[in-house]
Amino acid sequence: MAIGVFDSGIGGLSIHRALVEAMPDADFLYLADQKNTPYGDKPGEAIVDLTRAGCETLFAAGASLVVLACNTASAVALRRLQSGWLAEYRRTSGRKVNVLGIIVPTIEAATGLPWEHAADRRGPKIEKLDVIGVFSTAATARSRVYEIEIDKRRDDLAVFTVACSGLADMIEQGAAREQMRDLIASYAQALKARIGRWPNRAILGCTHYEIVADLFREVLPEGTELISQPAPTAQALSDYIRRHPDYEIGHSGLRRFFTTGDPGAQPPLAEAFWGGPLRFEAV
Repeated sequence: MAIGVFDSGIGGLSIHRALVEAMPDADFLYLADQKNTPYGDKPGEAIVDLTRAGCETLFAAGASLVVLACNTASAVALRRLQSGWLAEYRRTSGRKVNVLGIIVPTIEAATGLPWEHAADRRGPKIEKLDVIGVFSTAATARSRVYEIEIDKRRDDLAVFTVACSGLADMIEQGAAREQMRDLIASYAQALKARIGRWPNRAILGCTHYEIVADLFREVLPEGTELISQPAPTAQALSDYIRRHPDYEIGHSGLRRFFTTGDPGAQPPLAEAFWGGPLRFEAV
């Protein structure tokens, strides 16, 4: 048995690397749905169907837990899968399995509060707001998940999201860094214009963006904190496994990488981020 990590492409490697570092003995299966990437501009039902298919593939390969290392899938598909499909899959397969996302640990990191916390709105009026900017795909932006869930927990935080259409696809294709920097700069300026000033902090709300986090740091003002997703997700999964030791995750240090697209070596950008040669197997 193993932990499955699912993404539309190479972006999930940012989460995968943190998970491996946190649990080096665990067995991991990574699946990139490169045949259908990117997810960010797809309609909701398509995202749900593709995410469910990815989870089924990883469960069939031996995963007992699947981490959706994709903001779009986590924002659009996770609740749908957990509320209906998972129970039926457990019943028909006779297996204990689960699907987890990355939105919850990200919001906990952004708010400094546990997911269960609710804002107390009976206190004095908040005079000064801390502003968080979110860079995301179009589908995640449409879901408004960060605005809704952060507002539930903190009434002193204002959240503004800008959809970075095309950026994940450029990262997936290994576009020139100068070209990506120019596009990121345009989205940063769009976020500033929407807020009326620069944000205090920013969430990279697509795991692809973590691969070029240095470019976001270049275009944002010095001192702007980037709220990272990999470390909080790794901590959350480690805690979850400690609380649920009955999930079998393997202990041989297995690492396998699958793709629905063309197998073989991955772009230099992905290999550089992963820290070594990276070859994907056909699913």
